[in-house]
Amino acid sequence: MPVAIPVGTHLPHAVGVAWAAKLKGEKTVAVVYFGDGATSKGDFHEALNFAGVFKTPTIFFCQNNQFAISVPRSLQTASKTIAQKAIAYGFDGIQVDGNDLFAVIAVTKEAVEKARSGGGATLIEGVTFRFGPHTTADDPTKYRTEAEIEPWKPLDPMIRLRLYLKEKGLWNEEVEQRMTEEAQKEIDQAVVDAEAVPPPGPAEIFKYVFEEMTPPLKEQLGYLKSTLA
Repeated sequence: MPVAIPVGTHLPHAVGVAWAAKLKGEKTVAVVYFGDGATSKGDFHEALNFAGVFKTPTIFFCQNNQFAISVPRSLQTASKTIAQKAIAYGFDGIQVDGNDLFAVIAVTKEAVEKARSGGGATLIEGVTFRFGPHTTADDPTKYRTEAEIEPWKPLDPMIRLRLYLKEKGLWNEEVEQRMTEEAQKEIDQAVVDAEAVPPPGPAEIFKYVFEEMTPPLKEQLGYLKSTLA
């Protein structure tokens, strides 16, 4: 599950998916991604507590980019690491260099294998840094200095991966240009396709909460239609 706009609300959902899979005897593992700011939300603690008690096959991946919008990690939590929070819930927590692609793959793979074998949940803290603004409405110069950013620039995962691939003879400028052009074409086409989809009607908000619409929702839908008629 990707990062959710209402911060942290998707963590309990991921645990629910994992719990359902466990009850059904499936080998499904739920992986949920969130930022360091989400660790201050009640949903985070409820989700990890449930996952610990019932040993659900859940991987909690915290992308710790040092800032929750403008709040630095030092004001977000007093714990030395985010990974160590897992101790309180009775399962493993691991901190990894979030800018090292291969390290992230390795710890995630290990956590998946553990979850599938009945070992329960894992909290992974990927330590990284947010170079740009949080959103287009954000101005990071208001709360951090250029001096704070400089040490992280050489650790940019894109730069590190590019250098690694070049060293292995798997990357060059020609390959990069070709792949960049191909990716841009895909993005442009995706935008065209998305803009061609007609906007949903107001009735759509009632259709996807439950597999079958409940009587109260049907009543509300009927009322909405009558007011729009």
